[in-house]
Amino acid sequence: MIHALLIGSVAFVLSLMLGRPTVAWLNAKEIGKSISEDAPSSHSVKSGTPTMGGIFIWATVAVMTLFTNLLVFSNGGLRIEHESMLLPLAVVVTAALIGLWDDFGTLVGGTRRGLSWRLKFVLIAILACAVAATMYWGLNAQSANIPWLGQYPLGPVYLVIAFVIVFSTTSAVSITDGLDGLLGGTAAFAFGAYAVIAFLQGQTFLAVFSFTVTGALLGFLWYNAHPAAVFMGDTGALPLGAALATVALMTGHWLLLPVIGVVFVAEALSDVIQIAYFKTTGGRRLFRKTPLHHHLELLGWSEPQVVMRLYLFGMAGAMVGIALALSV
Repeated sequence: MIHALLIGSVAFVLSLMLGRPTVAWLNAKEIGKSISEDAPSSHSVKSGTPTMGGIFIWATVAVMTLFTNLLVFSNGGLRIEHESMLLPLAVVVTAALIGLWDDFGTLVGGTRRGLSWRLKFVLIAILACAVAATMYWGLNAQSANIPWLGQYPLGPVYLVIAFVIVFSTTSAVSITDGLDGLLGGTAAFAFGAYAVIAFLQGQTFLAVFSFTVTGALLGFLWYNAHPAAVFMGDTGALPLGAALATVALMTGHWLLLPVIGVVFVAEALSDVIQIAYFKTTGGRRLFRKTPLHHHLELLGWSEPQVVMRLYLFGMAGAMVGIALALSV
């Protein structure tokens, strides 16, 4: 655990160091986000804030993973250790490229078009299929850890479950990205919880990866705290969801995702409920605006209040998730 925590701390420092020049470069290139018309009017002042800050989150994770958790110097050369870590690393790179493509369509004054929601869903679905297949055939994972009951094999059904987990988690985490510091903090709690769970299972390498992501997110929050100097964009959000789902699958405790990621679940459900209610009632709305964080803003909560109060749920969910994992 000491090693994993130290690696996470180094990731924090590296992310902090990479953040300043990255934000300066994004400002110089005028890579500013265009605020959606669906957001509350108070968000209009954020128009032009640099986006794609996920670049330095994942640059940090990639460097730290390669040199502290994957490549090892042996007999005068490099060899790969902990080959299973290639999966979350590949997931991060792939999802970041999808997010980068989409972010280009949300820039102020931009002429390029981002991804349509259909194409984005197709690409996420392809990634989810690849993760499910790798887990099942590559890592021989096909079971669920159920609190108080133990581990149960699922057979080929696991493929469908893994696909749904990756697809839904990636989408839910992306939806949560909408307020300064909200996703970065809640995702840090979730990865921290899975780091502890992985360590308790003896999967030290997975704990190191999870704490690396946690550290990189803490460094990002230095620049993303209200009022944000940079947004992570889909370049950061999509890999966060995909990587979190992958880590959950690798621990076998994917059933705990709705608990550890309770904020992500609430955010996604608010969207689903709003759409369903709107269609079944002929245009009426249950929430003032979705996702949930916008509804809370329109109730009169300030942005820092919304973020801090959702942090509390995120921390509580992480603690309960670890407790449940200990019961298996």
